[in-house]
Parts: sequence; structure tokens; C-alpha cells
Amino acid sequence: GSILWHLKDGPLRFNELARQLGGASKKMVDQRLKEMEEQGLVLREVISTRPIAVAYSMTDTGRSALRVLEALKEWTDVNRF
Repeated sequence: GSILWHLKDGPLRFNELARQLGGASKKMVDQRLKEMEEQGLVLREVISTRPIAVAYSMTDTGRSALRVLEALKEWTDVNRF
């Protein structure tokens, strides 16, 4: 959910995204992004090969999942969970 939340405003390079996720290791972020790419939630784009630079963005499926997460957050706020 955190990854989708950070991608909601547009594509981010891997290091920018990892930095915004704070306590997560780069290895963990990389694993989650690979899983999310396989699930069709995020799109990986190589923007430079030397040095390698990769940007991630949300797919339409990712945006629909984000709407569900936003609704869940609103429900927890209303119900004080």
C-alpha cells in the first residue's frame, strides 16, 4: 500500500521511492516492486542504461487498488481503528 501511495502523484525513480519509504531496505523495496510488477500494479521503465536508472509508475490496476486502500483508510478514520 505504501508503494502505491507514493506513486499516486506520478512516476518515481527507484532511489527516490526507496528514500520515501523510510525504514524499508532497498532489497525489500526491490522485491515488492518486482511482485507488484508481476501482478500488474506498477510499471517499470528503464530510463537510462549507463548508469542504470529505473522509474516506476502505477498502472490502471494499481490506481484501482489505491482507491480501495483510500476507502479502507477513510473507514478506519471514521471508525477510529
